[in-house]
Amino acid sequence: MEWAIEAEGLCKRYEGRQALGGVDLAVPSGTVLGLLGPNGAGKTTTVRMLSTLLRPDGGRARVAGYDVVRQPAEVRRRIGLAGQYAAVDDMLTGRENLVLIGTLTHLGRGAARARAAELLDRFELTGAADRPARTYSGGMRRRLDLAACLVARPSVLFLDEPTTGLDPVSRSRLWDAVKELVADGVTVLLTTQYLEEADVLADRIAVIDTGRVIAEGTPEELKRTAGEERLEVSLTRPESVPRAADALRRVAPGEPSADLADGTVSIVLSDGIQSIETAVAALRQEGVEVADFALRRPTLDDVFISLTGKST
Repeated sequence: MEWAIEAEGLCKRYEGRQALGGVDLAVPSGTVLGLLGPNGAGKTTTVRMLSTLLRPDGGRARVAGYDVVRQPAEVRRRIGLAGQYAAVDDMLTGRENLVLIGTLTHLGRGAARARAAELLDRFELTGAADRPARTYSGGMRRRLDLAACLVARPSVLFLDEPTTGLDPVSRSRLWDAVKELVADGVTVLLTTQYLEEADVLADRIAVIDTGRVIAEGTPEELKRTAGEERLEVSLTRPESVPRAADALRRVAPGEPSADLADGTVSIVLSDGIQSIETAVAALRQEGVEVADFALRRPTLDDVFISLTGKST
């Protein structure tokens, strides 16, 4: 398998404090790795080392096939980086921002203008292209920032909490843009505090805490580690909870969980739809009136809390 990002034993210390204590990562080309963790876990430090902004104190890493310590210039030619805040010049227009970056990366002025026009269209900014960036909304600034990262056509893109502070519509637009990039073969390493974002975008997720990777897998693999699917039954009359629990106890693999105040009973599902059908039949036989059924699956929030002991 071709790895776009490889890291082995990455370490970093700040004034005697260990920020990273040996991070291992392997990201295949054309995929998205979501890097999750509490504040201060080492996510941004990892991104900065992989993008050559920080020198590791130990370990090794290769990005786009080049060593981040011995060949930093080669790495920089092949990557894009969007930090937590949009790095655009407010005094320049959106078009001028992109043309400037194209000129600085030696595209030539004509090619830089053509690339700017292409990216403005791709990120739905053409109508605002000749307005100063200071007049842009937060979502427009983030899209312009992402466009700026793509001027030089990077093969690897680092996104460090790219949607922080955005409204749901702007966040969804940025997600669509990231999906298009990955479909074109770009590799993305994404740090985020929004677990839904990682669930939507990431092919694999690495959870980092206290400077180490403590879990890694696909979103579904990680969710399975956090618990089992449960069927939650809401009853018409709360006083029938004991009877419902007795009925479900006979068909469930484990002890039902009952809440008298809410009038709900839940059980672990052992075999999906078949368990639901069996539960319905048991409740009907007992004469218990049901108001609603709900299927509860573990979420990445559950994974995050179970692994780190913290909430996002």
